Order: sequence, then C-alpha cells, then structure tokens
Amino acid sequence: MSLHSPLAEPSRHGFMSGYLEVLSLVERLHRLLLDVIKDEFERVGVLDINAVQALLLFNVGDNEVTAGELKSRGYYQGSNVSYNLKKLVEMGYMHHQRCEIDRRSVRVRLTDRGREVRDVVTELFGRHADGLQDRGVLGPDGIDQINHSLKRVERYWADQIRYIY
Repeated sequence: MSLHSPLAEPSRHGFMSGYLEVLSLVERLHRLLLDVIKDEFERVGVLDINAVQALLLFNVGDNEVTAGELKSRGYYQGSNVSYNLKKLVEMGYMHHQRCEIDRRSVRVRLTDRGREVRDVVTELFGRHADGLQDRGVLGPDGIDQINHSLKRVERYWADQIRYIY
C-alpha cells in the first residue's frame, strides 16, 4: 500500500497533524524557556542581560570557545551571537582574546561575573529538574524517551540539510 492510496490517507494525515503539533510545541517551549530565564533574572535582580545572553553564558560554561563554535551548535538561531558576545564582554561577563593561530577568530570565556550568571541558570534548571520529578510530570524514563526522540528528529533534519545540495 502506497502513502498515496486512499487507505493510507487518514494515517498520513494524523501523523502530519502530530508532526505540526510537535513543531509548534518546540517553538513554544523555546520561547517559554527564554521567558522563564528572564523571570528568574528579574526575581534575583539581574536586569542588565537578557535571556539569550544568560543562556549563552550557561552554554559556554567552563569552556573557551569562538563565536563560530556557538553558532555552529545552533543554539541561538534568531539572535545575533556576535552582538550578544560583544555586549557580554563590554558588561564584564566574558573575557575575549584573539586566537594566536587564526587572528580573525576571537575566543571567549566567562569572567567571575559570568560564572555567577551561569550558576543562577544552573540552579534554575536544577530546581526545574527536581520539580518535574517530584510532581510526577516526568521521570528518568520519560526524559530519556524525549531526549532520544528529539535527537532522532535532529539527526533527520540535519541529514535533510546535508543532502539537499
């Protein structure tokens, strides 16, 4: 039976409908994540950085990275990584240094102030992880299942981009 046969249509339509719901949910979850981070920083009185910048600091962690590495990880689509890194350096949340090998490349790492912001985000995410488990929203198996499924979708999408050319 082909996907275009009349018998396959309801099943295909149902899957498509579910897929579109997943896409919408992923978008909404990302926006909600940024709102949650913004609210946490308002609660603790840190008002000079935005949620995307806080997430950047969290994801840099203890590493030294380039803007290109952060962009290639794909975390910050829709935001200007270079602009946000420049602002974080200006505000004292990051150190930057030209790469000795490739002078066009700039490496960044957190300052003590940047590590404090990273710690706020880490604590926030820790509270959320505990809350999800304590309230029975998700357990270890559920989170593993979500991660496994989303990684498979990520791999599928990445393959679509690679093989389009």
